[in-house]
Amino acid sequence: MARKLRVEYGGAVYHIMNRGDRREPIFQDDDDRQRFVETLGETCVRSGWEVHAYCLMPNHFHLLIETPQPTLVAGMKWFLGTYTGRFNWRHKLFGHLFSGRYKSLIVDGSGSGYLRTVCEYVHLNPARARLLTPEQALREYRWSSWPEYLRVPGKRPEWLRVDRVLGEAGIAKDSAVGPQELERRMEARRGSQEDAGYKPIRRGWFFGEKALKQELLGQMSERMGPEHYDEERQESQREKADRVVGEELRRRKWTEVMLWERKKGDREKVKIAVRLRNETLVTVAWIAQRLQMGSVANVNTLLYQWRQANKKVSVHKN
Repeated sequence: MARKLRVEYGGAVYHIMNRGDRREPIFQDDDDRQRFVETLGETCVRSGWEVHAYCLMPNHFHLLIETPQPTLVAGMKWFLGTYTGRFNWRHKLFGHLFSGRYKSLIVDGSGSGYLRTVCEYVHLNPARARLLTPEQALREYRWSSWPEYLRVPGKRPEWLRVDRVLGEAGIAKDSAVGPQELERRMEARRGSQEDAGYKPIRRGWFFGEKALKQELLGQMSERMGPEHYDEERQESQREKADRVVGEELRRRKWTEVMLWERKKGDREKVKIAVRLRNETLVTVAWIAQRLQMGSVANVNTLLYQWRQANKKVSVHKN
């Protein structure tokens, strides 16, 4: 199976999620949950992580962390391995506790609201999973960072940051009034059932502004090997292919409209298609749509004819 590329850089923000092996529980009681939170705190000290939110569910967990130094992979290895060892030792078990590789979503932490949205998503998990009754406040779910948000400064874990979320919510001060206003908004958000904005958090690898996404895709394109054939690689290749098309249009002094107006089998279009096939991994379907060349079958035929014609030219030259 293709392995997802872990993108690490100083100041990166990640939404991390991992489930129990075969979706089995990763906690048997509150002592396990307390041990998990303690292990998370130790990981923050070792790796320099800052936690913006966490939530412990029966068979999985959510973390929203920031890595001032690029320590995601090393930190997660220590964190998951250490908690698994402690869990197994306590319950006289052995073997895997978690299911495969953890999911990591890069979150735009530029202050545009993406970090706050993911924090809301994490903290609303107990309500969505009906671990709370409609009458119970979110703060009554003990095993999330939400109750900690509502405590006064100095009473929270040192590794938990609330200032970024408060700032993105437009709450200037971390005082008694600030968290109260944040709680009022969260409870209203919980009751609205408007969670369509959370879909990009559940799927994909990035949540944020397009400019940052393109920058990361450029970095990833240079680092990806043949073992990476997942969503990130496909998107990286599409970005690269789009740059190639842009170069070819500028070289010919064409506009996008001129590209669309030319015939499907235009010789210059075929030349661009050949370059895309030689220099990128985008599909023929992508090329057909991007260059307005008709069906996939038509593009395959044109590429085949081009190869055959160039073979003949090569033979005559030799």
